[in-house]
Amino acid sequence: MDTFFKSPSSSSSRSSWSYDTLKNFREISPLVQNHIKLVYFTLCCAVVAAAVGAFLHVLWNIGGFLTTVASIGSMFWLLSTPPFEEQKRLSLLMASALFQGASIGPLIGLAFAIDPGLIIGAFVATSLAFACFSAVALVARRREYLYLGGLLSSWLSILMWLHSDSSLFGGSIALFKFELYFGLLVFVGYVIVDTQVIIERAHFGDLDYVKHALTLFTDLAAIFVRILNIMKDVGRAMIFNSSRQASPIMAHA
Repeated sequence: MDTFFKSPSSSSSRSSWSYDTLKNFREISPLVQNHIKLVYFTLCCAVVAAAVGAFLHVLWNIGGFLTTVASIGSMFWLLSTPPFEEQKRLSLLMASALFQGASIGPLIGLAFAIDPGLIIGAFVATSLAFACFSAVALVARRREYLYLGGLLSSWLSILMWLHSDSSLFGGSIALFKFELYFGLLVFVGYVIVDTQVIIERAHFGDLDYVKHALTLFTDLAAIFVRILNIMKDVGRAMIFNSSRQASPIMAHA
């Protein structure tokens, strides 16, 4: 509501954006800044573990239902482990990420069969999206986007209901595409909200970097799966269209 009653001076100061705004971390204390660095470093290690899991699936075809259950089980085990058992929790995070990567392996295999460049493109697009929206959360005022949490939770509930409905009763291609794009929007929003929640909790003394890295890794994996699915469908459509255009030429020849 307060956005409708802002003075002209406040709106003009907001519009006077400059490059220095990107370097404005005055609202984030040095302790919290170090915590954020540790969270992102741990997140990078989890991404490497997921890549190893996907590679293991390519070698031995291990990805599937069991690896998904193992990933979720490792995640809950991590969350139930006391924070002082740091090495154990780090190992559980890496195990959960590795099993998650193996679970994504079948999708990566399908994309690789269409065009190996899709995997690199999806990874780059995911990294750019994650970096941009994380930067938005970091340079924004504290608590500015926390109000989106309730809205995103409602959208996530709708997304889960649509996914369950299509899994049980079957769904159309249009519904599947809607789930992809709507889910991508939801999890990109969660990157902003979760980053600000992590910053806010760190300001109040919650410096559990392993749990915070797990939160961001979940967002990152969800974004990657949806971007790769979208690029896979686009690549398949392009191959189908090119084959249709080539068939009349071959017939006339």
